[in-house]
Amino acid sequence: MTNSQNFILRVNSKLAEHFGKPKRKLDSKPLDILIATILSQNTNDRNSHKAYLSLRSKYPNWSDMEKATVNQIAKTIRSAGLSQQKAKTIKQLLLTLKTKKPKFSLDYLYEFSNEQIISELTSISGIGVKTASCVLLFGMQRNVCPVDTHVFRTLNRIGVVNKRTAEKTFYALNEILPKLIAHQFHTNLIMLGRTICKPQKPICTECPLLDLCTYKDKNPTSPLAFKARTVNDFLLLDVV
Repeated sequence: MTNSQNFILRVNSKLAEHFGKPKRKLDSKPLDILIATILSQNTNDRNSHKAYLSLRSKYPNWSDMEKATVNQIAKTIRSAGLSQQKAKTIKQLLLTLKTKKPKFSLDYLYEFSNEQIISELTSISGIGVKTASCVLLFGMQRNVCPVDTHVFRTLNRIGVVNKRTAEKTFYALNEILPKLIAHQFHTNLIMLGRTICKPQKPICTECPLLDLCTYKDKNPTSPLAFKARTVNDFLLLDVV
């Protein structure tokens, strides 16, 4: 095991001590996760969950959307924001899956490697690496850690990687990610980013990684430290 992998395991262990081991849903379907992740783009999990439930209520089976127009889909998912853009992506996705066997399913991806799955999904307009990687972790239980804004910020501050973009961070991290930790690591990094390692004025004195973190601009004072104990722990992809 490399020094980088040992460092990741130490970070993972300290995060687990602080935030606990997150619950995990193991029976999610890849297509459910993909559509939920599309809805979650540029909004919070509660808004996207509301849109997801609205979509499932109107179209209990994804094949039911085959004849729906983009405008009809957009109206149904309005609570997620950017509804026209997301509706176009979902519609294009369903048109693509209509040609697969079985139709309107991502089950054919199980025979693919992680790299092949990312390539396949990102070939559809509106689906990027982060969205595809969420399918791998939450829908297919692969040991892949997606990189959202919180994970990008925390990983680079802590010193696990040193990259300028989320996508470069994703590839650098997943080259060295130890086995069997992706879900816990990903989830607890999000919790860290939401509550402590905030974009502005991180609450460093409350951080369980203070002795490991390489961030040069640590905040030595924490006047709002009590807020770190109020955790928004709702994660869309663990309830879909």
